[in-house]
Amino acid sequence: MSTSRPALEVDVAIVGGGMVGASLAAALTGTAVRVLLIENVPFGEVRQPSFDERTTALGNASRRILGALGLWDELAQEAGPIRSIHVSDAGHFGFARLEAREQGLEAFGYVVANRALGAALWKKLSGAAQLTLCVPGRVAALQIADAGVHLGVAGADGGVREYRARLVVGADGAHSQVRAAAGIGAAIEDYEQVALVANVASDQPHEERAFERFTPHGPLAVLPLHNGTLAVVWACTPANAQHLLQLDDAAFLARLQAAFGWRAGRFTRAGTRASYPLRLTRAAAPVAARTVLIGNASQALHPVAGQGFNLGLRDAAMLAEVIAAAPGDAGAPELLQTFAAWRARDRSGVVRFTDGLVKLFGDARPGMGLLRNLGLLLFDLAPPAKGALARLSAGFGGHVPRLARGLPVRRG
Repeated sequence: MSTSRPALEVDVAIVGGGMVGASLAAALTGTAVRVLLIENVPFGEVRQPSFDERTTALGNASRRILGALGLWDELAQEAGPIRSIHVSDAGHFGFARLEAREQGLEAFGYVVANRALGAALWKKLSGAAQLTLCVPGRVAALQIADAGVHLGVAGADGGVREYRARLVVGADGAHSQVRAAAGIGAAIEDYEQVALVANVASDQPHEERAFERFTPHGPLAVLPLHNGTLAVVWACTPANAQHLLQLDDAAFLARLQAAFGWRAGRFTRAGTRASYPLRLTRAAAPVAARTVLIGNASQALHPVAGQGFNLGLRDAAMLAEVIAAAPGDAGAPELLQTFAAWRARDRSGVVRFTDGLVKLFGDARPGMGLLRNLGLLLFDLAPPAKGALARLSAGFGGHVPRLARGLPVRRG
């Protein structure tokens, strides 16, 4: 891996500048850690999948993390609060309702456009000290050894620049190049579903309610946006998704109305539709020699409970805390094992919970519909169960990152 210039030395090389990778870089700004961030598609381009018009439901722990990073005041202007949640099973009598005020919460979470989140993150990263941005940049060569990591990064001009890092972070998605280079295996389970996403308008105000409706073809989420419209995330079979994408707006809205019902009023207008396949990807381990995986590179989830980015953001917050608190070698084995141990309970709990929901409501065996609906009715009557679900956005236990408690990444 030879170049005409000497290699640039950094402490941490982050491969992937989507929402999770950019969040880690943002969390490390203001520390003494030297960071390299590599992202192939610049923010603002239509090809950038992380910062498009899709939306993300941020839990309260994520709101505190973004607040501690100095981003929430700007994001709050475009955040739609979720103050109530309605869960139902199409064609059956069971349902459950959750009210944030009954749980002592201002909101269960906030729905934010990925575009707005990306703009806030990249604004913070622009000009940050101790940060080298390779955007656009592509990892052309990656060698991971016990002594350190060598990277060859191809720029927009086709030239390759060499870097040396103490730690490489894979924030490069479910098909992670870093994961493969580190020799970390991954289990992939295809749900045989596609998520169709769109924003729609209704003839009734949404009153800051979110809906999760389980249909025979897959779960259908309708989420409140700050401008009064609704975000739709509809999991369905690939054939059905392809058909829905080809319909004109009027026909699509009619199909959506038939599947969802009238609780949110009459759908009157639809925005651009897009889709992406749904698979559960679980890395065999979140760490290896000089390597950490975060976000979808570590675990890519079904969107049924809206936990994917929230889990990945807690990955980034915890990793930033561990690195910032340990001066010296950012890739030391004991540091990486600490990170893995502190994230294990939350990671495994969210994966099991999300996967369990998909399979429970997709089970078509005789009698399962009745059991699900009895369960929903019992849940609706059980305050302790509602309280437990309301606290889901804080994770499934274990060590809580300082940023998720609204504290700076370093003890000062």
